[in-house]
Amino acid sequence: MVVRQETKLGKKTETVKIRIAPSERSLIDLAANQSGLTRSAFILDAARRAAEEVLREQTVFALSAEEWKSFNDALDNPPLPNEKLAKLLAAKTPW
Repeated sequence: MVVRQETKLGKKTETVKIRIAPSERSLIDLAANQSGLTRSAFILDAARRAAEEVLREQTVFALSAEEWKSFNDALDNPPLPNEKLAKLLAAKTPW
């Protein structure tokens, strides 16, 4: 079963051109066909999901016990509303 998502990214006006080996094209075509998608839709979906994953992975961070305590203290005592904080919270995610 294929679920197609409508995007809110607007009208598609840009192009991306790539060169690939015939064996890679055949593999992509087979997978796209099995998914019920066109080659373009399959490639775009795979590339978009990979891009989102890369960006999400950059938001994970590791902390020492001391850093974890400081982090939790900051969460428990948030700053007062201010212009910079409002701008940060209003920013759209890249995806």
